[in-house]
Amino acid sequence: MNVWYVNSILGTFRLEEENDAICGLTLCPDGVPELEPLPRKVCETPLLQEAEEQLNEYFAGARREFDLPLAPKGTPFQKAVWTEMNKIPYGETRTYGQLAAAVGKPKASRAVGGACHCNPIAILQPCHRVVGSTGKLTGYAYGVEMKQYLLELEQQE
Repeated sequence: MNVWYVNSILGTFRLEEENDAICGLTLCPDGVPELEPLPRKVCETPLLQEAEEQLNEYFAGARREFDLPLAPKGTPFQKAVWTEMNKIPYGETRTYGQLAAAVGKPKASRAVGGACHCNPIAILQPCHRVVGSTGKLTGYAYGVEMKQYLLELEQQE
């Protein structure tokens, strides 16, 4: 697995590539861990470089869609939820219930929430676009404040 650390307005993210696909994007709450080899761009690969560029464009408001091969690891149900989640257009939201219905499990809203929480590729797989049934911003692995920030970013023209 190749690892690359990406600095952003939201903090430092750990970007992971395996078998020519992105398999992880997670926030490092304390920046780059000391146990990781330095410099920051440890395993510079074309894909990791492209992913960083696309993330920077997204945070600058210049990119609405990501064009990267993704290979998240999860259960068949989680993968089905993530596939539907990836269809949510930039600047829009869907409810957990809508995603549950889309994967053929209309009563599985809580399980969809669990799949969103386990999303290994934050932002690139837009779990921040999934909201509660009333439109309320409910749980997000990196905090509701970050979820709100990302949604507001996508509302800017």
